[in-house]
Amino acid sequence: MATWRMGTLRAGPIPPAGQVVKVGGSLLGLTDWPDRLADLVAQLNAQAPQPLLVVGGGHVVDGLREIDAASPRPPALMHDLAIDGMSLTARIVADALGLPLVRTASEAGVLDAAAWLESAEPSARLPAGWHVTSDSIAACVAAETSSGLLLAKRVPPPEGDHALDRLAAAGWVDAHFPVAAATVATITWAAPA
Repeated sequence: MATWRMGTLRAGPIPPAGQVVKVGGSLLGLTDWPDRLADLVAQLNAQAPQPLLVVGGGHVVDGLREIDAASPRPPALMHDLAIDGMSLTARIVADALGLPLVRTASEAGVLDAAAWLESAEPSARLPAGWHVTSDSIAACVAAETSSGLLLAKRVPPPEGDHALDRLAAAGWVDAHFPVAAATVATITWAAPA
């Protein structure tokens, strides 16, 4: 069984609403990612109601970044395409884990970020640009649902101060994350051991 290292970025109880889990798209590059994620979800299910997973775009969105770097396109277009890429990876994860692909943040399963953003509250509307990633989208989902937030990433946060603005400056979360996560009471992290 895969194991995870875990830690806390912002202490607080896991709210009764449960937990939003941001699954870093880079995790999908690990050969055993389905087993690792199934293990993480099982651990979380033992603690609270089934989590809602928000899956990053991984290599799909990295390809869009390369295209944009070679010949820049309008930020809003690239932002929308990156969110569409998140929907693709969400479908892959939902299939691999046998979880439903859901369109609203009130359901457990794997969130289709594009569908959720179409109907999300205006406060969840995010600026368009590469400085906003699935990190901020997951934080907005957690804020909207008054849930805890777990950032499952391929690497743990840098040693030292775990202030959100410093983690953003280090590139561990996106630049908009400190704003998006401002009202999230509990933020934890997990990385493969």
